Amino acid sequence: MAIEKVRDYFRPFGVESRIQEFDVSSATVEMAAQALNIEGKRIAKTLAFRYFDQTLLIVTAGDAKIDNSKFKSHFNLKARMLDAQETEEKVGHAVGGVCPFAVNHNCVVVLDVSLKRFETVYPACGSSQSAIELNLAELEKLSQSTQWVDVCKEWV
Repeated sequence: MAIEKVRDYFRPFGVESRIQEFDVSSATVEMAAQALNIEGKRIAKTLAFRYFDQTLLIVTAGDAKIDNSKFKSHFNLKARMLDAQETEEKVGHAVGGVCPFAVNHNCVVVLDVSLKRFETVYPACGSSQSAIELNLAELEKLSQSTQWVDVCKEWV
């Protein structure tokens, strides 16, 4: 089970007990925000894209959308998201629980600047009924992100 994989991944960092599990689904930004009783923009959603011979995971704020021209300019390729089956195979987490933690080895994680508005954000933890509150330094460290990028639009 992917949430157990994330829990095991978090254990050396001492944050596994901070995972929150819900009786309701948190599979979408709206559902996660409702489960956590917070604004949806504070949900850190993880989007999976084709990236040459790797998988690119972009963690964005819940209210941000990928800007195709910014994406192409930054990564030198067209933004093409993985479908649900590819996501589970290539990332190691199913859609609804995709997160940047305990991912398969061929994944590259980046964080979008849309997250920098918040002291803490809430990414999923490998299941469609989980989340963890992290500050940005924790998110950087735990996700093993390689860089901050500016590839989104429609956030304030």
